[in-house]
Amino acid sequence: MGIIAWIILGLVAGLLANVLVPGRRSEGLILTCVIGIVGALLGGWVATKLFHVHSLHGFFNLSTWITAIVGAAVLLLIFHLITGRSSRRSSRSRRFARR
Repeated sequence: MGIIAWIILGLVAGLLANVLVPGRRSEGLILTCVIGIVGALLGGWVATKLFHVHSLHGFFNLSTWITAIVGAAVLLLIFHLITGRSSRRSSRSRRFARR
């Protein structure tokens, strides 16, 4: 599968992962798509290395889509965990600074 196909697959997987993953939706469309592309690539790489899945070559293959969506969802969850705590701290400190 070519790089353009992986980018398109990652864009769609990122948008689907954003719908499936609970949490805030404030990262925006561009960041969601970037997370989707990176998650799809990482998901494909992990599936190939760990599970020896060699069917990740077809764009219309179901295992390719599932792998990309799961990879994007996992990366999105990690992103929410990392950025969620820092945004709570900053909003709490701003609230106390106003008093």
